[in-house]
Amino acid sequence: MIYQIYPRSFKDSTGSGMGDLAGITAQLPKISTLGVDAIWLSPFFPSPQQDAGYDVSDYRGVDALFGTLDDARTMISTAAALGIRIIIDVVPNHCSSEHALFKAALAAAPGSAERAMFHFADGSGEGGNVPPNNWSSLFGGSGWTRVPDAGGSPGQYYFHLFDSSQPDFNWRNPAVLQEFEDTLRFWLDAGAGGFRIDVAHAMFKREGMPDWGGAPDGTPRPGFPFADAPMFGQPELHRVFARWREICDQYPGEPVLCAEANVRPLTRLADWVAPGQMHQCFNFDFLRTLWDREALATVIGDSLAAFDTVDAPTTWVLSNHDVSRHATRFGLDGIALDLGDGIGPGDPQPDTALGLARARAATLFMLGLPGGAYLYQGEELGLGDHTTLQDAYRQDPTFLRTDGERTGRDGCRVPIPWVHDAPAYGFSPTGETWLPQPDNWAGYCRDVQEEDPASTLNMYRGALALRRELGLGLGSLAFFVNPELPDVLAIRNGDTVNVLNLSAHPVPLPAGEPLLFSASDGSTLAANGLLGANSAAWLRAAGA
Repeated sequence: MIYQIYPRSFKDSTGSGMGDLAGITAQLPKISTLGVDAIWLSPFFPSPQQDAGYDVSDYRGVDALFGTLDDARTMISTAAALGIRIIIDVVPNHCSSEHALFKAALAAAPGSAERAMFHFADGSGEGGNVPPNNWSSLFGGSGWTRVPDAGGSPGQYYFHLFDSSQPDFNWRNPAVLQEFEDTLRFWLDAGAGGFRIDVAHAMFKREGMPDWGGAPDGTPRPGFPFADAPMFGQPELHRVFARWREICDQYPGEPVLCAEANVRPLTRLADWVAPGQMHQCFNFDFLRTLWDREALATVIGDSLAAFDTVDAPTTWVLSNHDVSRHATRFGLDGIALDLGDGIGPGDPQPDTALGLARARAATLFMLGLPGGAYLYQGEELGLGDHTTLQDAYRQDPTFLRTDGERTGRDGCRVPIPWVHDAPAYGFSPTGETWLPQPDNWAGYCRDVQEEDPASTLNMYRGALALRRELGLGLGSLAFFVNPELPDVLAIRNGDTVNVLNLSAHPVPLPAGEPLLFSASDGSTLAANGLLGANSAAWLRAAGA
């Protein structure tokens, strides 16, 4: 069980309006009551913060916004004392344009060793005015930015898969590999329990960086399948990850490597967790799956089958800092939502009650699956996105680079609530917040939910404790099929039956002893033998 913390939105200890490492350390005992094994932190390195810290200017430091290196070491050691490892988020695809290596590249001549650390290239056409290829930025616009030469005239271009302030490293250069090996050792020496590798699938680009007729994010188009995208999933990646695994294996405690790898199909993704590669890889296919029985059954079966071929566990995740929270997504009945974009005040608004019911059910069902699971801060409170956030407050470069055409991810990154009657709901002692919180979050606050046995927080606590007791993460899976209940998905994991009712009406529960329900009125459901609409349950299998 891994819990994701987005540092700027978790807990502010100073009143600046920005969450910090000391705030995280102070709340570690509360997180430990969830029963998680590790905490993955989004980047807290020095950064101009053009992309909320994913534009790193120094991989071996701490941004003053979040504290100091001593704060990081204290956080790591405090977590270790609670039996929790800290997983550091490393961003190897790109750095900030303020990084010393990129500044040196800008100051150097074309063809220099400094520029060879990145993707610099001449343009084509008259005066070199056409970018080196047709690749786009995932944040909108061209993926190429031109820089002046020594005399001030337009010179070469550099490539950036994301914002122009985030130049991509050239991973075919051994000096880049050495730079990141040194970074891994720095944090392992500081006690880090592993690394989450950001955009791991994009580090290498195909030799020659040829034009691409598919969508900028690799989404398939006729004649351009995802597997052929020249900016993703290149085979050379695996020798780098094998080397990183060797480094991690040299340290005590088996530091973990987890790839954020948007790779399809699942059979191809399994290569990333083959022996000697990563320990884990995010299962984006599961995260993308809609509230649909057949789709869920397919992705669960396919995931387990694919990862079994390399003797690796799959992972399950429903929310993170880059996608709309699942309490919001599941409240948009019949509306397709691009996961990387949120909802604005002018968009159709989710049914919050429906979304929360489905989110609780989806989480309980997910936690009953064999494999690793990831939780995103605040989901244990039932939080959805801030869907009425005004444009004036938005900071996501996706929103800014597209002139508001794409809403961006700010809505799922809003500071989380702790205390119902405190400034900023207890996030900050001064009431300052880097993004404003919704006005109706008092009932979601942690202090309120701690006192309510039927709260989402206490459902998470109960589920995680029971998951550990029953060994569900290490279990096996068999599907139950009842043709008379086409909207019910049921599996058996060991002696536990895990049931999800995706329909809008109650359904009969299978035989067995009720253990846990996602609905707040679980005792009533247990008594009448029915599982409510948009609900989930765990039961001890009959005869077990």
